[in-house]
Amino acid sequence: MDKKEKKNIKGIRIRTMNYGMILAACILYVMVIFVTIHISVGYQNLSDAMDHYIECMKAADQVTEGSDYLTMKVRLYVETEDLQQVKDYFEELHVTKRRDKAVEELEHHQDNPEAHRYLELALEKSNELMQREFYAMRLVAEAAGQGGEELPQEVRDVTLSAKDLQLSPEEMQEKAREMVFGTAYQDAKALIGSNIAYFFTNAVETTRLDQVQSALILEKSMVRQRVYISILFVLNIVTFVMVIMLIVKPLQIYIRCIKEDKMLEIAGAYEFKYLALTYNDIYEVNAANEAMLRHKAEHDPLTGVINRGGFDQLSQILKAQKIPLALLLIDVDKFKQVNDGYGHETGDLVLKKVAKLLRESFRSNDYVARLGGDEFAVLMVEATPEQEVRIRNKVNYINSVLKNPEDGLPEVSLSVGVAFSAEGFTDDLYRNTDSALYLVKEHGRCGCDFYRG
Repeated sequence: MDKKEKKNIKGIRIRTMNYGMILAACILYVMVIFVTIHISVGYQNLSDAMDHYIECMKAADQVTEGSDYLTMKVRLYVETEDLQQVKDYFEELHVTKRRDKAVEELEHHQDNPEAHRYLELALEKSNELMQREFYAMRLVAEAAGQGGEELPQEVRDVTLSAKDLQLSPEEMQEKAREMVFGTAYQDAKALIGSNIAYFFTNAVETTRLDQVQSALILEKSMVRQRVYISILFVLNIVTFVMVIMLIVKPLQIYIRCIKEDKMLEIAGAYEFKYLALTYNDIYEVNAANEAMLRHKAEHDPLTGVINRGGFDQLSQILKAQKIPLALLLIDVDKFKQVNDGYGHETGDLVLKKVAKLLRESFRSNDYVARLGGDEFAVLMVEATPEQEVRIRNKVNYINSVLKNPEDGLPEVSLSVGVAFSAEGFTDDLYRNTDSALYLVKEHGRCGCDFYRG
């Protein structure tokens, strides 16, 4: 195969396949990583929404607890006139500050301003209610004769109306109770609670919407991830199939061809096809060289028929086959006189003529051999004694041609001994044939005789 033919080889290149698979795998890997990041972001958004919801619930609880705590302390003071309740009240108001801290904490989460506004309104209403509570505490302090540094500044700064100053201590106590236990106070507390409830409802709805949106994003991302993973799986299967079809299977074919000592089949990827064609080129050259060397080793260079070595090899093969054979041993009569009288060149021409006549006269599946000098042999396969007449006619024909030359060569003849064997080539077959040849020579040469046993 020439270089031009090799250039026209068609097939998938392993290098191209590898690059393509690597590129596709890298793209899918990047897409899977992207989807994974998207899933992480969606999960984080869902987690943030839940965290925000929890923060809102904590803030609502703190505002409610702080407001209720102030209510409890002012009511206890009104009932017991215990100044410790006042101190606890203002400690919550100025130190603990659960309500203010809750609102401040929510300022960091401005995702839902409407809900935040409800909580601020609840705090505002609670602060407005504190003025009523300060007034009630001032009434109780006035009725109990408490004053001075015992009372916080906010309570001392409260100025009672002239009408309330005219009230008796019992009446002041009763009015203070009305201010913190009455319907107006309860309505104000209910308004605070309703604002907190609005805040809670709004926070729940916002969180639900965030969760639904995040869940949709997560679901889409998971679907994409499953699709990409499925594509990656299919890509792996395609890769395995291509490796089997383009690499593994051709290698198996090549191994079988090499074991069977024959040319490689053209299969697989471009590189394997190129390798097979190159191997086949070398195989053909080696086979031709081997055939030429074998022909030279097994054939006579002068006549072109099988030489003694080839004859011996053929004999060994036919020993094992056990088929009916006929062996002809042939001598060229008076060949020494031809060599001496006409020269070796003429003698060589006579030998070539004899070999040519033998090849032409016998079947194509018979073997003609030159055993050395002027000695020839013919091995006839599938030959039985019934063919004796045909063999004799062939020999007579050859002798008639040799004895009546038209090519300027000297006249010669053949002495032929023939023997048959029903069990392939045997040592007895050769001896019997040689005996038949001896009889021909003893009876004047130029003829054919058969071994009779």
